Amino acid sequence: MKLFKDFQSYNNYIGLDNPLDNDIDVGYYTPSKMLLKSEAVMVDFYRISIKINFKSKITPTEKPINAVFFNSPDLVLTTGWDVEPNYTGIYLQLSRKIIEENRFLFKTYLDYGQHEALHLTEEEIEEISLVFNLMIKYYQNDIKHYTVLLSYVNVLVSLVEAFYKRQFSTDPKQYNHIISNFQQSLIDYYNQPVSQIPNVQYFADKLGLTANYLGDIVKHFTQKSTIETIHEFVIKKAKKLLEQNPQMKTAEVAYELGFEYPNYFSKFFKKQVNLTPKEYRLQFLEINNKTPS
Repeated sequence: MKLFKDFQSYNNYIGLDNPLDNDIDVGYYTPSKMLLKSEAVMVDFYRISIKINFKSKITPTEKPINAVFFNSPDLVLTTGWDVEPNYTGIYLQLSRKIIEENRFLFKTYLDYGQHEALHLTEEEIEEISLVFNLMIKYYQNDIKHYTVLLSYVNVLVSLVEAFYKRQFSTDPKQYNHIISNFQQSLIDYYNQPVSQIPNVQYFADKLGLTANYLGDIVKHFTQKSTIETIHEFVIKKAKKLLEQNPQMKTAEVAYELGFEYPNYFSKFFKKQVNLTPKEYRLQFLEINNKTPS
């Protein structure tokens, strides 16, 4: 596997123009001059690629597509690539440093990795091309105009955000299995002894997705964040334990759900329900005319 820490070494490998800056690089793809087949690759920076009439030899039965692709740090392209030389396109490369210093400008889409290509309509290609042409103008003329350049980068990423929402809505059946698999994984988690509260990353790893990608799919189709869904499930389990086991101490309920500290469970429960576990149980018993045996 080849690891690339900077734009220069990656551009030389793939056959792109030399970057004008170490933190941001913008350019056009020229497949006739580029490496069309590679070994496994990992880059230590962010890449947004817009490719038109793109076709991979790895999936020969699929038709050429117009799409946005992402690469993020630590993502390994295990099979590399093997592509037809007929596509055109543009690319934007951003260092870890520039992302962290300007995180407010960027969305979670930069961390979708290879899980989700954004398929573009002709109108969307035209919109992106207009923004890109302005971006490359300021990149090539004076790289010191970072403020203007980053503004156009922000517009580009915002367009991608809007286009993703369109894609999610256009073919919801494509994403239904992700929602159902996430929900089933949550159920499965508590069908075994647990030692901690599950987090978003746990389920993302379980489903072979990035946390951001899973989170945006769940949010789009359920109007709740992934962590909200997890917390609601935990509260539902907690209520059931409190209702059906009158003699079960709060600490025992906490440990059963994976909380390391009972006090944290009580605070968590109070925040979600506006009652302490003890108050909730007493209220439940009073409403249902039950008394602890």
